[in-house]
Amino acid sequence: MAQLPSIPKGTRDYAPDVMVKRDYIFNTVKRVFQRHGFLPLETPAMEHLATLLGKYGEEGDKLLFKVLNSGNFLAAAGEEELDARDAARLAGQICEKGLRYDLTVPLARFVVQHQADICFPFKRYQIQPVWRADRPQKGRYREFFQCDVDVVGSDSLLNEAELIQIVDEVFQRLRVRVRLLLNNRKILAGIAETIGQPDRLTEITVAVDKMDKIGAEGVNAELSERGLPPEAIRALQPILHLRGDNGEVLEQLRGILAASEIGMKGVQETETILQLAALTGTGMEVKLDLTLARGLSYYTGAIFEVKALDAEMGSITGGGRYDDLTGIFGMKGVSGVGISFGADRVYDVMTQLQLFPGDTATTTRFLFVNFGDREARFCLPLLRALRESGHNAEMYPEAAKLKKQMGYADRKSIPFVVLVGEQEMANNTAILKDMKTGEQRPVPLDNLETWYHEA
Repeated sequence: MAQLPSIPKGTRDYAPDVMVKRDYIFNTVKRVFQRHGFLPLETPAMEHLATLLGKYGEEGDKLLFKVLNSGNFLAAAGEEELDARDAARLAGQICEKGLRYDLTVPLARFVVQHQADICFPFKRYQIQPVWRADRPQKGRYREFFQCDVDVVGSDSLLNEAELIQIVDEVFQRLRVRVRLLLNNRKILAGIAETIGQPDRLTEITVAVDKMDKIGAEGVNAELSERGLPPEAIRALQPILHLRGDNGEVLEQLRGILAASEIGMKGVQETETILQLAALTGTGMEVKLDLTLARGLSYYTGAIFEVKALDAEMGSITGGGRYDDLTGIFGMKGVSGVGISFGADRVYDVMTQLQLFPGDTATTTRFLFVNFGDREARFCLPLLRALRESGHNAEMYPEAAKLKKQMGYADRKSIPFVVLVGEQEMANNTAILKDMKTGEQRPVPLDNLETWYHEA
């Protein structure tokens, strides 16, 4: 027996029943984005590696999928690289392109490349797949969709407050209970200064960001492995475990970070964002979390992470402020802020909690039974009229046995079946069958509106 084909680990096929539910998420997110004045953008799956490398930190660069050059790609490789069998060095010779790791760096590239044609502040949303050469596990895929929304070209903290409002609106519509965690990279920089390690911010944030995965002991062990002295690690502990509500934690930080200018600026920004978010009102909890670091190195200000309250899942939304991401492409002084909804994780959470509306699985509302060529031709105008009225309708393509056609309606969760035989054609009526209750009733064909609205 031939072996069945398969797909790479960390990727998934999306069958029609899954796609209908995913589209429900995409359409919900899209409507919220549009109501806040954001416009759509798409960028290529592949970018030049020079565009991607160095933007995500050391660990992020390792997860980039690299694309081999076309043709005889080994011709450009030097003998030294080939002999050394060093994959990282060799990739630099034989790969010029890579699959995008996220949608933010391509956005920065787009803004710089098309700056003369863009209206600033540039408010865009983008719903596309990204790729990461990660180890597949629950909730972590090598190919997954992100739903991003960003504002580029504005320093105002009103943008951060609006993003919090967008998160709240999206998850209220999806009926997912969530908590938004908030921190600021300037606060983390101030903490690094306070413990005497101002030049080790990257090492500190990469380790601290794993707190919920490996715990305090694991974080401390990683900090030690990264070369932080024991006294600095000890000084960090009480700061990362401050207790109290948002206001109380901010007040404690003012005392701890009093000597750090950047740290105090982070405290002020966080306080302002919390005040603005309170004015708009949210149905979710917004909590200051000093262990939130977001590993991506381009964040410079506020950082966000959203977690579902009723499901075991990592972050389902995240983002933050990046003050000069476009600067790496030569366009200095342009700030941006954005968030990204992980569509695949949101789907998994909603599936686990059974939150999809029952009718999301229904793409067709009416199925016309095919009794033969004459009956099919009679029903075609009716089929068109139903579609023009805004209803999804189809006809079974062959005059198969009735049992087979009814089974087709069942498997596709089609709620209503329309039967038009010789007698119905003579009487200008149809039999409308409710597939859920089994009820059948005659309906007039000269006034379709009376029965497709009742259905």
